[in-house]
Amino acid sequence: MTALRLADGVRATRILGIGSTQPERVVTNDDLSRTMDTTDQWIRERVGIVERRFADKDESAEDMAVIAGSKALADAGLAPTDVDTVILANCTSTVPIPNGAAPVADRIGVKAAGAFDLNAACAGFCYSLGVASDLVRAGSAGRVLVIGAEKLTDVVDPVDRANAIIFADGAGAAVVGPADEPGIGPVVWGSAGDMVDLIYMRDERYIYQEGQSVFRWATTQIAPIAIRALDAAGLQPSDVDVLVPHQANLRIVEAIAKRLRAKGAREDMVVADDIVHSGNTSSASIPMALDHMRAAGRVHSGDVALLIGFGAGLSYAGQVVICP
Repeated sequence: MTALRLADGVRATRILGIGSTQPERVVTNDDLSRTMDTTDQWIRERVGIVERRFADKDESAEDMAVIAGSKALADAGLAPTDVDTVILANCTSTVPIPNGAAPVADRIGVKAAGAFDLNAACAGFCYSLGVASDLVRAGSAGRVLVIGAEKLTDVVDPVDRANAIIFADGAGAAVVGPADEPGIGPVVWGSAGDMVDLIYMRDERYIYQEGQSVFRWATTQIAPIAIRALDAAGLQPSDVDVLVPHQANLRIVEAIAKRLRAKGAREDMVVADDIVHSGNTSSASIPMALDHMRAAGRVHSGDVALLIGFGAGLSYAGQVVICP
């Protein structure tokens, strides 16, 4: 029997650099109240959002992915030629073919890259980060550029006050590469496929979600998944310096943090609240929040961060990482 030869992998991986971008146009709650039946107070009380960013019509998710990806490479001190694989987490593309990763990789300068899109909705970045880490560990890739980029304004009914107040546009990215010590823990992921009708595309055009049902699911089911991610990494809740949940709703974020603190997480654990000024950007929200927190001095290199994404599917994924 012929024996196959496997690629030489590595024992550990880490995030080498991060980057993000947002459109310039800021849309406040008062701006939205001029086009739909809502108020600043109503939005703040229900989802915690004060403002969000909307892309212009000629600004695509691909454009934002190129900017965020390029920033992540620069942050890692790498050239595009140092990367051989690009994963684009995205769930808002309006065309199924071609994928977005290949042209994004080419525009960044990663030529002849292994390139593919991954759709796990708002859990997409964590899914992609897990895949990237395993690709490097197995020797199938040297360094991987992971990008979450979404233009949700393309798929949101602009006068649907239940959803138009929440979603926004943006992109965040991370470079994954080999490390001497583990910097990315095992991904813990799954889905609740029997609940897919809670978030779907209405009339095959606009995103729709059963807000209260999704809220109940997220506030009860996500914290235990976060604990599982800590267990998989051999850590305790008290080890977490930074909690970065998907920025779906500020009340959901606060509920997850409260449950983790009840399990032993520290009171001084920093909790991402990027949704207040960025809205819900789906697969872009976690890397974008992490980048914004670092820029603000709330996150530092070497911090232990717990990432947990969740959304349509109902898909979820989380892992522990060491901040670059």
